[in-house]
Amino acid sequence: MTHHAPAFFRYTNADPRDINRHCPADDLMPHSADRWVRCIDINAPQGFVYRWLCQLTVAPYSIDWLDHPGRRSPRTLTLDAERLTIGQPFLIFAIDSFVSGKSISGRSRPQFIPVYGDIAVSYEALPRSPKTTRLQATACLSRRTPALTRTFLALGDKIMAGRQLKNLKALAEQSSSS
Repeated sequence: MTHHAPAFFRYTNADPRDINRHCPADDLMPHSADRWVRCIDINAPQGFVYRWLCQLTVAPYSIDWLDHPGRRSPRTLTLDAERLTIGQPFLIFAIDSFVSGKSISGRSRPQFIPVYGDIAVSYEALPRSPKTTRLQATACLSRRTPALTRTFLALGDKIMAGRQLKNLKALAEQSSSS
């Protein structure tokens, strides 16, 4: 039997449709031990949200003093950040695939596996209407990561990814309204 972190830690603003929707991270780790889904609705078109997702190759956009010490995640778009390549660093991941204008997916870079375990992640900008987008971040965790570690990681991710999605929401909404 596989131990999953409590649902409160695994899901943020995710409804059953979000939780059950197949995403690129599922393909990167089809037999995951745990799966987390974080969502936020953004009052900005899909293209603006995706462009801010590309900024995750530049900075983490979560709690800067903790995961980006001494620096602040940029509040303006970085020139050419949307020019993604396979293998490019993306947070603690390396980009494995992307769909321009829609999604970015990756897997843990080797140097981060001893700390966080092997994780596959997808960030998807899903249009709700021409002017609103649902941003969904899905993480799939390896069976090799111990159950207790996965639970603590889920709690930390709930906090950090929650802040990250709120920051991306604010920046995408601000840039789409100007």
